[in-house]
Amino acid sequence: MQYDYSKNKEEHPEPIRAEVKGLIPEWLQGTLIRNGPGLFSLGETRYNHWFDGMALLHSFTIKKGEVTYRSKYLRGDTYNSNTQANRIVVSEMGTMAYPDPCKNIFSKVITFLSHTIPDFTDNCANNIIKYGNDYHATSETNYIRKIDPITLDTQDKVDYLKYLPANIVASHTHYDTEGNSYSMGTCIAEKGKTKYLLFKVPGGSRSDGSPPLKSAEVVCTVPCRSLLTPSYYHSFGMTDNYFVFIEQPLKLDILKMATAYLRRVSWASCMKFHPEDSTLIHLIDRKTKKEVGIKFYTGAMAVFHQVNAFEDDGHVVFDVICYDDNSLYEMFYLDKLKEQMGADTTYCKPKCKRFVLPLNDMGETGEDLVKLKYTTASAVKEKDGKVLCQGEVLCDGVELPRINYNFNGKKYRYSYMCCVDISPVAKKIVKFDAETKQQIEWTGGDGFASEPVFIPRPDAVEEDDGVVLTSIINAKPAQGGFLLVLDASSVV
Repeated sequence: MQYDYSKNKEEHPEPIRAEVKGLIPEWLQGTLIRNGPGLFSLGETRYNHWFDGMALLHSFTIKKGEVTYRSKYLRGDTYNSNTQANRIVVSEMGTMAYPDPCKNIFSKVITFLSHTIPDFTDNCANNIIKYGNDYHATSETNYIRKIDPITLDTQDKVDYLKYLPANIVASHTHYDTEGNSYSMGTCIAEKGKTKYLLFKVPGGSRSDGSPPLKSAEVVCTVPCRSLLTPSYYHSFGMTDNYFVFIEQPLKLDILKMATAYLRRVSWASCMKFHPEDSTLIHLIDRKTKKEVGIKFYTGAMAVFHQVNAFEDDGHVVFDVICYDDNSLYEMFYLDKLKEQMGADTTYCKPKCKRFVLPLNDMGETGEDLVKLKYTTASAVKEKDGKVLCQGEVLCDGVELPRINYNFNGKKYRYSYMCCVDISPVAKKIVKFDAETKQQIEWTGGDGFASEPVFIPRPDAVEEDDGVVLTSIINAKPAQGGFLLVLDASSVV
């Protein structure tokens, strides 16, 4: 039975008590919130890409061994406009919306003019982030939506541009032990310059009740290597003393995006991978708020998720999931998802690679500056002083990595990922040991696994002492999906 990815999903706004099979640890208490696309067609219109679907929020509340589930659509401006018109009227990355053919010419002209300087969607279906004490659904535009983490009600619409010169903001955020948040954004062509900016949002609440972003401060900026073709990025790395940012040759063409509506193409068509270009690895000192003097680079690659970064004996070690091209995005067009991904599907399998950035470049030309004994990653000094980095492949066919976040920015051993060995749709969860290179798998049979989330046991000593949570979509909808709770040490 083939799963229908394009079928609209039903929301369940009232809590539903789940049937529990097996035992849930007594210490596991709290609510897991996830989001993702759920509404793919309105009236006679449909989205082209799975990532474009209207955001559906999910929550799993665990208390005393019992689980309750609820879900609600994110009722932002995009959702309200689309549902009121009963058609797609707000464009998404892979789907451009056009005027109703029944509208008069005046309305069509107004619609055209509004797209010359488009106001982006607030359909925030990528991730859940926390600023201060507020929870937000996020995408990668300048809009995020505050949500109630208990009821899943949609609250304030927040515009980054009111607080920071950030036209695009990455989906993934880092947090320090004090509760401060760190995010990355792109400032496009401000005063003739395009730059990337790292900003910090203090933890806790503001005394005047204003949005946490009002206290945001820019930690540092990194100039873009081209004015109108900034790099696309989805995440970045953070250690105790450094930020790591990959400026990859997967680029957004701003001029093409500005004319996409006129040319009747999607914004996604304006994102292009340039295999002839190198990948720059920016290492930023958190104390000086400036890049280190060494220029690191590697070959062309596409990166969406970082696993972890840490410092060790004068090096910064950075583990990422990387691809040889950008074909992954193409795989999630709904027409392609319906084709039953199998032997006939061309799929660029991702690799989990370890890069090592030496903090000292006092070596001879041609010398490998990496002195760590446990990795084959290299960093060779070249004649011009730049350092060419070659990554060590730790494993392949994995994506959506998560770790015990208590080890974020620190030397770690275990990561939990989706196995995407055959296709980008995962049917297995993998525990990977970076020290022994061993893998343990959980196989879901007819289920499709989402990103695993590690929850440490209170007062745990061992890194893998805890549970892994992941929601499973059943390929047979009549049987229903479920929340999977795995022992993190054994993955059973």
